[in-house]
Amino acid sequence: FLADALARGAAAALLPDDAFAALAALGRVVRDRSSARLVAVTGSTGKTSTKDILAALCRPHARTVAAEGGLNNEIGLPLTLTRIEPETEVVVAELGMRGLGQIAELSALARPQVGVITAVGPVHLELLGTVANVARAKAEVVDALPPGGTAVVPAGASELEPFLGREGVELVRFGEGGDVCLSLFEPPHLVADVAGTTVALEVPFTARHQARNTLAALAAYRALGLPLERAGEGAAGIRFSAWRGEELELAGGVLVINDAYNANPDSVRAALEHLRERAGGRRTVAVLGGMAELGVHSALHHREVARTLEADVLVTVGELARGYLDAPAAERHHAESAGEAASLLRELLRPGDVVLVKGSRAVALEGIPSALANVPA
Repeated sequence: FLADALARGAAAALLPDDAFAALAALGRVVRDRSSARLVAVTGSTGKTSTKDILAALCRPHARTVAAEGGLNNEIGLPLTLTRIEPETEVVVAELGMRGLGQIAELSALARPQVGVITAVGPVHLELLGTVANVARAKAEVVDALPPGGTAVVPAGASELEPFLGREGVELVRFGEGGDVCLSLFEPPHLVADVAGTTVALEVPFTARHQARNTLAALAAYRALGLPLERAGEGAAGIRFSAWRGEELELAGGVLVINDAYNANPDSVRAALEHLRERAGGRRTVAVLGGMAELGVHSALHHREVARTLEADVLVTVGELARGYLDAPAAERHHAESAGEAASLLRELLRPGDVVLVKGSRAVALEGIPSALANVPA
């Protein structure tokens, strides 16, 4: 690393005893010197996409710095903070976690005025044990808000409610029955009711779960004091981070949806719903890797997803994913690796198929779409 840095023009190198502490200190210094308003986005699902949507909506109206990709931990957050310039007006940061106390630590570094919790669901159960503990961990971002801050939370998230007692913070709920709700979603048209104001956007996506993420982003956009009547100006600039629903058209009209960045029960259900809607009657192929970090109830969660899994062809990848094989798919196959799955798909795919690729990070399915690029018509 040092040799590469010097070759690219670095004049000197600092070698601290604790690189993590040094990086955090750099981020803290830059943040403390900035008057930018900061939004911290966390959640069991949708946090990176919500961050991407919010950043796009903000950019036409404020000098905006946003986390790149999924940089959301004790390394990623300081890297985001060090990109703040004197003229920066809005920072959209992402906070991830693997256990209790971690979001509190990251929030102390970020000092957000707005906290967004996109969802609470069964993730990291290997460490946290219960969804209630997941909610407790996510709510640490609310506890970190200053008086007058705004917490954006999902409507109807009963697990979260016991942890939302922070005084002096405005609570804004999004989703059905909330302060910010969806009035119309007929891609590219999205219309939302944002606390009584109608906001119309033309969005470059078709997935309904991204429409829900847009509601969270609009709630945060409003909390920043940006003009709701002009929110649509940034919608065309929405670009999602890699492997989060990106589409690849192959020979023969085969459409591949690459949603392989990560997977948990809620995100897999949402992706499968999008697969059905996107197919519009065409043959559907679900390529699913296992869902990691679900603890002792892992097999149960895989079976529960399988019960509602509707696909014409199911290809499971890796040992964990065998739990999906009870799904009522017309045709079922299993592969031990992503490479084996790609080889299998080359034989299975037909012209016009719509393919979903989804799995946890550990399964590394993201290379399957490019491996299929030579599928014959």
